[in-house]
Amino acid sequence: MSSKRDLSLLAAEQKSLPPAHLHASDLRGLARLSIDGVSGVTGMVESLHGAIAAKIIPSSKPATERTRGISRLVYRSIHGITGMTGSVLDQALLVASSMTGKLIGQRGSSRQRETMLAALNGVLGDHLHDTNNPLAIQTALRQHGQALNIDSQSELLACMQRTGHQPGANIILFVHGLCMHDLHWTSVPNNQAESDAQLPRAEQLAEGLGWTPVYLHYNSGRHISSNGRELAERLNTLLSNWPVPVTALTIVGHSMGGLVARSACHYAVLEQHDWLEKLQHMVFLGTPHHGAPLERGGNQLDRLLNSSPYSAPFARLGQIRSAGITDLRHGNLQDEDWLRRNRFASADDHRLPLPLPAGVACHAVAATISKASAQRKRPLSGDGLIPVASALGDHQNPAMSLNIAEQDRFISYSCSHLELLHNAKVWQQLAVWLG
Repeated sequence: MSSKRDLSLLAAEQKSLPPAHLHASDLRGLARLSIDGVSGVTGMVESLHGAIAAKIIPSSKPATERTRGISRLVYRSIHGITGMTGSVLDQALLVASSMTGKLIGQRGSSRQRETMLAALNGVLGDHLHDTNNPLAIQTALRQHGQALNIDSQSELLACMQRTGHQPGANIILFVHGLCMHDLHWTSVPNNQAESDAQLPRAEQLAEGLGWTPVYLHYNSGRHISSNGRELAERLNTLLSNWPVPVTALTIVGHSMGGLVARSACHYAVLEQHDWLEKLQHMVFLGTPHHGAPLERGGNQLDRLLNSSPYSAPFARLGQIRSAGITDLRHGNLQDEDWLRRNRFASADDHRLPLPLPAGVACHAVAATISKASAQRKRPLSGDGLIPVASALGDHQNPAMSLNIAEQDRFISYSCSHLELLHNAKVWQQLAVWLG
């Protein structure tokens, strides 16, 4: 099947095919990840071997250099063969995926694939990015899962026409959280009332306000400041090429998404971006402004495992978690919060104070699994992941507190962290704030 006619027929068939759960490039990425895993496990075993050997023959060398003789040759051979196999397999899959792409094109991505990739990037995203793994999510502004070409006004308008949205003067940007993707905003839960099932909450809000929705899709495993800087640049390009003059911009961030949005505002100030002048509202849904206890628990486990030479090699298992996750320990927003520090070593909060952007109306929603009660004696429980105080921006240190006004706070009772995306009362409050 080599004629142009045959290829055109295949392209026509491609349009009728359902979205793919697996792309050809995914096989290449998974193969790379498997090779990395073999190499990592080999290094862990060698470290454990070296720790035991050091007890027999004391040595000040690093654990991976304490093995000797045949043992050291075996470990070096495994690393060498693994690397060579990975290189050959990667090239073979690259050729195969290229040929497949020429024949049948790239099928659309299914929601299941998007969910798998988002979870994988949340946990290993920094590694995927640094090794140029095809599984790494590339930052994009999207509508209905389709990336918008923001580099050209005509291309941007054409993209929006395909997604069914008309560019308006008011833009509302939705930013997802850790291990999530932009399609989470536009999903409808099974328990949502039939009367509300016509549109997801985010689309309902945008339509009710007469605003144009745009969704950020990003690799949540990278440092928050890296994603913040990239978002700032993308917003500057988007507003520069928006088909109609922009009157106002609103950002709604869920969980980590709120931190990425705050970081973007910081870098917009440093780079003197014009889009910040259009920003009128920011809404934070369950955003861990001052960190999440779960990651602080992970850091304590790291230090416990590293306290013994025999358990130290196993600390690597916990340290595969991404830079995005460790940034959530205290809520790092700037490069200076993590640069030149071992992100697994210290439990101390090294953040520099970063107030909310001036002249922007900021609103915070906290969720709690506690029930509403007029006579409450105990402090409110968090939403299962984020404490109420962290979500509202409160801090014992006045320099770190965000000082969000009482009328701009809302607590959703009997609500979990993920339920914030669909809770009717939460979205009614957003409509009040933004309307």
